[in-house]
Amino acid sequence: MDRAALDVALERGLPTGGWCPKGRLAEDGKIPMIYRLKETPSPHYAQRTRWNVRDADGTLVLTYNEPTGGTALTIHTSQSMHKPYYVIDLTAPEATRNVVSWISHMDIAILNVAGPRESICPGIYQKAFDWLQNMLVRQNSLLSL
Repeated sequence: MDRAALDVALERGLPTGGWCPKGRLAEDGKIPMIYRLKETPSPHYAQRTRWNVRDADGTLVLTYNEPTGGTALTIHTSQSMHKPYYVIDLTAPEATRNVVSWISHMDIAILNVAGPRESICPGIYQKAFDWLQNMLVRQNSLLSL
């Protein structure tokens, strides 16, 4: 799901960054170099999760139903680090205006986007990609007002 956020950002010419596990590990193989990610010292996903939360101003969590696994770890890490986070359940999407308002209110310049893996939630990549595209369109519309 993180890949959907990176792809949306690249498509729109937005800056990207963040952390990935040592060896650029992903469940579908090696993460391509097109994604400007730094490798953590560890090949474990948990370190990547913690460092991405740590280095962001806030985290947007896109999920299906109840967050589990790494998605739940992202939320727990945000809470323990006292970092702002916002959870969107894509099975019952709320208005993007709320997220745009949250980003503005929390003064978030570096946004970490997280969520479940495609293997755990088939179709999450496309749902997240479309939702993020719509959110950015909505954000641009609000900024133009």
